[in-house]
Formats: sequence, C-alpha cells, structure tokens
Amino acid sequence: MGQDAAAKHADDNVTGDVGLLRIDHVGVAVPDLDEAVEFYSRVFGMTCVHIEENTEQGVREAMMSVGPTTEGGCVQLLAPLSPESAIAKFLDRSGPGVQQVAYTVRDVEVAASVLRDRGMRLLYEAPRRGTAGSRINFVHPKDAGGVLVELVEPPRSV
Repeated sequence: MGQDAAAKHADDNVTGDVGLLRIDHVGVAVPDLDEAVEFYSRVFGMTCVHIEENTEQGVREAMMSVGPTTEGGCVQLLAPLSPESAIAKFLDRSGPGVQQVAYTVRDVEVAASVLRDRGMRLLYEAPRRGTAGSRINFVHPKDAGGVLVELVEPPRSV
C-alpha cells in the first residue's frame, strides 16, 4: 500500500483509538517453568530476560526474548502456582500451549474504555499489575474470536 493509501486509511485503523503499539508477547502455558525455560533456550536460542512470581495472577513466569532485544517481542512462559490459578485451569482444559496474545498499549485504561465502548468485555474493572510492574487487562476470549487478548502498558520510567 502506498503512502497516500496508508494515510487515507489511517482513520479506519482501530489501533489508533485503542493505542496498540506492537505485539508485546505471546503467552504459553507450561506445567514446569524451569523445564520450559531450558527448552526454549536450548532449542530456539532464546534468552530469558525476566523471571518472577505474580501471586495475584497465580503464576510463575519467564519472559524469553525473541532476537537480540525485547523489541522483537517475547514469549512469556506461564506456569501455575496453584491448582486454582487460571493457568492451571487452562492446562487442565487444553494442555500446554498458546494461552494469550498480548499487545503493548500507550494507556491501558484508555484502551479498555475504547474497547468497552465497542462492546468488548474486559476481565477486570481496573488494570492489574503485570510482569515487571506493567499494568494489564484482558479482553474476554468470547469477544475476541476465541483469543485471550492481553493489553500491556509498560511501567513508566522515573
């Protein structure tokens, strides 16, 4: 598409209102985080750039960089902390595999408001803490073609 055509369609681009900036990560549910980190490192040459426990979300997670920097996006490996966590339930229902697609947004509250105005259900009334201090919310998969869509606002630099 030429520049004139792209400019003509810029107003039609939903990402403008929602504030999508890029694909942030693809979340993969795994039963054992340490084994998965080792596998993705050994087989695909990915680098683990961050590991943490998020008790609010009920997961232990690792961000695996795709390429030399995180600008190329990441694969987020998610292992359950308890049998009641959403990831444990996903693993019970579907087995290991892709659990979510996440997009970086400018402002998670603005994105959520725009999406609600468009009839989308979000899982949380207000954003919650995500990986490394980010703010997150999710679009219900029944409203997004069966895909759990995560909205990620990176932490602000001080």
